[in-house]
Amino acid sequence: MNAESKVQSSDARQDCFHCGLPVPPGTDYTTVIDGSARSMCCPGCQAVAQTIVDGGLDNFYRHRDNLAPAPDNLTGGAPLDDELALYDNPSIQAGFVRSLEDNRSEATLVMEGITCAACVWLLEHHLSRQPGVESFSVNLTNHRGRLVWDPEQTSLSRLFAEIMHIGYRAHPFHPNREEQLLEAEKKRAIRRLGIAGVGMMQVMMMAVALYAGALQDMESRFVEFIRWSSLVITTPVVLYSARPFFIAAWRDLRTRQLSMDVPVSIAIGGAFLASIWATLTNTGEVYFDSVTMFTFFLLIGRFVEMQARHRTGRAGNALMDLLPGSATLLMDGHEKLIPASELQVDQIVLVKPGHTIPADGVIIEGNSTIDESALTGEYLPISKKCDDTVVGGTINVEHPIKVRITETGQNTRISAIISLIERAQSEKPATAKVADKVARYFVMAVLLTSVTVATAWYLVSPADAFWITLSVLVVTCPCALSLATPTALTAATGTLRQQGLLITRGHVLEGLASATHVVFDKTGTLTEGNLSVRDMHLLRPDFAANPYTIAAALEQPSEHPIAQAFRPFFRQEAQDVRVQVNAGVEGLFQQQRFRLGKASYAAELYGGETPTTPEMAVQWLLLADEQGPVAWFSVDDQVRQDAPELIAMLHQRGIHVAMLTGDESEAAPRVAEQLGISEVQRGMSPDQKLAYIKQLQNDGASVVMVGDGINDIPVLAGARTSIAMGSATDLAKTNADAVLISGELKRLALGILLARKTRLVIRENLSWALLYNLVALPLAALGFIAPYMAAVGMSASSLIVVGNAMRLARTPRIKPPRRS
Repeated sequence: MNAESKVQSSDARQDCFHCGLPVPPGTDYTTVIDGSARSMCCPGCQAVAQTIVDGGLDNFYRHRDNLAPAPDNLTGGAPLDDELALYDNPSIQAGFVRSLEDNRSEATLVMEGITCAACVWLLEHHLSRQPGVESFSVNLTNHRGRLVWDPEQTSLSRLFAEIMHIGYRAHPFHPNREEQLLEAEKKRAIRRLGIAGVGMMQVMMMAVALYAGALQDMESRFVEFIRWSSLVITTPVVLYSARPFFIAAWRDLRTRQLSMDVPVSIAIGGAFLASIWATLTNTGEVYFDSVTMFTFFLLIGRFVEMQARHRTGRAGNALMDLLPGSATLLMDGHEKLIPASELQVDQIVLVKPGHTIPADGVIIEGNSTIDESALTGEYLPISKKCDDTVVGGTINVEHPIKVRITETGQNTRISAIISLIERAQSEKPATAKVADKVARYFVMAVLLTSVTVATAWYLVSPADAFWITLSVLVVTCPCALSLATPTALTAATGTLRQQGLLITRGHVLEGLASATHVVFDKTGTLTEGNLSVRDMHLLRPDFAANPYTIAAALEQPSEHPIAQAFRPFFRQEAQDVRVQVNAGVEGLFQQQRFRLGKASYAAELYGGETPTTPEMAVQWLLLADEQGPVAWFSVDDQVRQDAPELIAMLHQRGIHVAMLTGDESEAAPRVAEQLGISEVQRGMSPDQKLAYIKQLQNDGASVVMVGDGINDIPVLAGARTSIAMGSATDLAKTNADAVLISGELKRLALGILLARKTRLVIRENLSWALLYNLVALPLAALGFIAPYMAAVGMSASSLIVVGNAMRLARTPRIKPPRRS
């Protein structure tokens, strides 16, 4: 039943045309829609309907799937206006509104009441026509809306009111509210999957008894009992679990598009109705087992896809968790602990060592080092002094500092990164499944053939028309075609998971198979991500003590990554240790004063010339005492052991390799030279990395990005295929399409090899599915295949497809790169 017939039947029962609630006796509220007076239950619904008609959006009533939600408190007058007016308060807007250029603002909203694409169409068209609104887009997947408007022309409260006037509610985006929406969708999917699974198991057991009874002449009363029992169990599977397929098929037909949901729905519905008829009349065959099995396996695929979408939706929410919940505000020389969300521009906060900076700002007092690894991915803290800028979400490492707040809310650096993520995800190239490309024409051919067969047999033999048509639908049911791609992908992803490469999105294997460029981050990806002492050059051969022990003693009290490099050599404590920010450390060891750090800083202790640095592009630290220099220490990040082998394998397969890094030092070109990477870009910000990837993809490249830091999140989201290291931040792993959980880079070469094999298997499966249908369809249409034979053929075709896909469960051998 379509939407129009629904509302007409509601109208006949004197139900509200807009919301579907009963019209109270004695009321006379009507709105003219499509030339007819439609009854309304209250002035609120009348106002909403009139607004839709006046805006030229009355097509909404033709396209909606369900009756519009009843508006709440639309006639409340002042209370409603006062509530919405709160959203014009700048302090409230700070949490979800971001300022743009040209006095525009951008708000992220969560929409309540959306049930289908018609709802999205109505919201976008209605709000986009309001004065001052530049754009409004709603994501049907996560119900999140992005509004760009001019506050000088239209207030935000007025736009909220316009949304309510067409029967929906808008809320400021908050991770908790979106989590509730995602959790509700997940629970519905689990319920459908659970009912389908239990129903399938029960019906399959009865089907075994029924098939065995057919061979042993089971008594008719037992056959009838099994059929009726199967009908009772199958009914909730079809009416509840399979409901999304029927809804999607109806939408596709209504928009004149054909997808796999159309034949799936016809096959499920047709087999179910035919089985009901066979049960009622005690004739023909029943297909309750096929109905429940097909529904269950299709729901599993939908559930996996939903989980991937939910991980994407939660990515930006987790990024906001970097900001602390509280901040130490300085007022008249006193400290006051307040919620970080209440901070205002130009306020002064105190950030103690180990605490997180609550918002973007400028240091006005104190010197310290700031751990920006959460945002940049680089392990070394950055030295900061007065007038230097700091970013909210980063950590103060060594000394207390006073910070003047410059940006809050949606204008912070973290919010900018979130915007990059959302933009990259919205621009991600659409990778259509091979099965969908084939199915579009296949579905049309099946439907036309079924109609032709039904018509022809009705004219020839009306008694056989239904069963022969059903045989055509069953034998051509796109079970094998539907399983061709997902079974191959499931087998391949299972194999890669065992080998340490976790696939989190369905398009990864296709992206790896067609990869032309692999782009790496440096720190934590091609390198270990941890500093270590590589070498020591002794400058005074007669020096009796162990330089490693002295250096470790001086660095032991510090939490700096350089200090961590000396931790394995710690044997004895030093006294009177003092840290000079961005220079080094000084202390007493066995009653003798030493310095360790930059050469100029250490040389000040003995007042002499600085010794010549060894000729290597690494970081050198000088250990000196009051008599002179003692030793050079080289501290560097180690290249992963299997990185050279991986790069050689990629080059051997004709794949171009590049390295992007935020590190500005000479370490980047040194690592690239060591690995044989010719293209290196260093000192790159997140948006520069994203622009680089976008340019490659615009030029036709198929890019695989491998990274590990939060600074890599936008480019991980923007690349066609992205892989995060197992040691990466949780946010990087959430946004990546795959995670290298083993930490072995050479597993990436295995992924590319298996992806290419998977592409070949998918093509073989699709070819077999089409060949089977080309052979079976004419036989069924001519009446040579009974319905039960069609069911057996469909099952056999599916088993062949699954068996071929299982070849991907074997791990392929990787040939080592040829030595030049």
